[in-house]
Amino acid sequence: MEMIAFWIAAGGMGLAILALFLLALIRARGEIASAAEYDLKVYRDQLAEIDRDLARGTLPADEADRQRTEVSRRLLEADRALKAGDTSASTRGIMVAGALILAIIGSSYWVYARLGAPGYPDLPLTTRLAMSDELRANRAPQAEMEAAAAATRPAPAEPDAEFAQLMDQLRAAVADRPDDQRGLELLASNEARLGNLPEARAAQEQLIRLKGDTATADDHAALAELMIMAAGGLVSPEAEETLARALTLDATNGTARYYYGLMAAQVGRFDRTFGLWEPLLRDSPPDAPWIAPIRAQIADVAARAGIEYTLPTALPGPDGDALTAAGEMSEEDRQAMVEGMVAQLGERLATEGGTVEEWARLISSLAVLNRMDEAAEIYAEALEVFNGSPSQRSFLREAALNAGLTP
Repeated sequence: MEMIAFWIAAGGMGLAILALFLLALIRARGEIASAAEYDLKVYRDQLAEIDRDLARGTLPADEADRQRTEVSRRLLEADRALKAGDTSASTRGIMVAGALILAIIGSSYWVYARLGAPGYPDLPLTTRLAMSDELRANRAPQAEMEAAAAATRPAPAEPDAEFAQLMDQLRAAVADRPDDQRGLELLASNEARLGNLPEARAAQEQLIRLKGDTATADDHAALAELMIMAAGGLVSPEAEETLARALTLDATNGTARYYYGLMAAQVGRFDRTFGLWEPLLRDSPPDAPWIAPIRAQIADVAARAGIEYTLPTALPGPDGDALTAAGEMSEEDRQAMVEGMVAQLGERLATEGGTVEEWARLISSLAVLNRMDEAAEIYAEALEVFNGSPSQRSFLREAALNAGLTP
């Protein structure tokens, strides 16, 4: 029934366009008749003028005969056009207009039949929710996601000789003492910095098994983050369970809230993502690691959820006094202050250098200001600065990912 109504409406629009063409042709026909009458008057005046010139002796007789013959011929043509009303031209115009409308309707149907979705009904909310539930239920397990991500994952960083020796010692120590919680914490952290994500995930899983009921929300959130990074940014069912465990222990855990919102977006529930990310963005400190990726994505999430949303101005990393002062500024002055702080940091790093944390802060700050091209340039420069330190390069890579870049 809906498709019948659609084609009736489409046909009606086509007929309306045809009617407009016909009206234009009818008006044109009237204009043609008026033009023929005007031409008759002009040609008669020209014949009279030829006779006057001949009588005054300003025009030779043979030239007068030639001009009179030419003007008389044009006069007869104009008279025929006036009497006929240029019916043949109008008829041809109507036929052309009709053929054009039929061609438009026919080609529209042909394109829609092949590229559109004939007979496909609108998706009500219940159907879309069911589709989201199906997509969520049919996700690949963690192992499959990791295997797929391994094909495109950058090769782990090669540490310098000293760090490589320390890592070998740490791995051996954990292998000898698998119940050493501090050793597992260090192993998970450093394997992640080197880009050995599956190994880092395995160490964090072992740590949580040892802790048992004493494992904190941060422990579970850290494991979920490693699982997601190892899966190429996708949230597997196992990672979702880990996030849920973290949120059960602490509903305010920022890492878990961010990644649970990411999971919701991946299965098409952008309304849930916005519901998690908007208060997290609003209530978190400006240097929280999830601020930059949320700011890079939340406007699109809101649009997909059908929510009107304006991204608030960011204040990347000022101290408490600066924040207090910023609250008393106008929007323009506050933005200028933020831009000035970022410019000062960038200039200092360019001339004096700085720590890897400061380079990461500059990358995040530029991303918060939506200066993504500059953030990418600074990231590339920072990689060169720390070329001889795989652990610091891994730290920068993680900062770039959090900032919304694709290193």
